[in-house]
Amino acid sequence: MNTYILDACALIAYYADENGADLVQDLIEKSYYDKHRLLIHKINLLEVFYNIYKSKGRIKAMDFLQTTVNFPMEIIETVEEQVFIEAGRLKSSYKMSLADSIFLAEVMTNKNFIGVTADHHEFEPVKSEEDVNLLWFR
Repeated sequence: MNTYILDACALIAYYADENGADLVQDLIEKSYYDKHRLLIHKINLLEVFYNIYKSKGRIKAMDFLQTTVNFPMEIIETVEEQVFIEAGRLKSSYKMSLADSIFLAEVMTNKNFIGVTADHHEFEPVKSEEDVNLLWFR
C-alpha cells in the first residue's frame, strides 16, 4: 500500500479548485477505501489554515479545519528527531520555508512516503541533487 503525504499546496489547490485539484481529490477519495495511506504534517495543515484565515476569515478557516480533520488522513503531530535534523539540514542547504523543509524531511526520512506537491520552485533543486520521491500534481 502506498503512503502519500500532502504538502500544504496540495490542500490549497483542492479547496480552491485549482489546476491539479482532481488528483488531490482522487487521493482523498481513495483513502476512504483504504487504497493507500494519506498523511499531512500538522505544520503544513497550519500553513493552509493560516492561508484561508488570512484570505477568507476565521469562520471559513474553522470550516476548513473541521472538514479536513474528518478526512481519512493521518495528521503527523510531532517532529521526530530524524525529521528534525533532516529539516534543519534542508532549510540550511536550500531556500525554503520551515513548513516545506518539514514536509520534505518527512518524505526523505520515510522512504515509503510519496510527497504530493506542486512546488517545483522549492523542490526541483533538491530533487536534482538528492533522492526524494515526489508526485507533482501540476
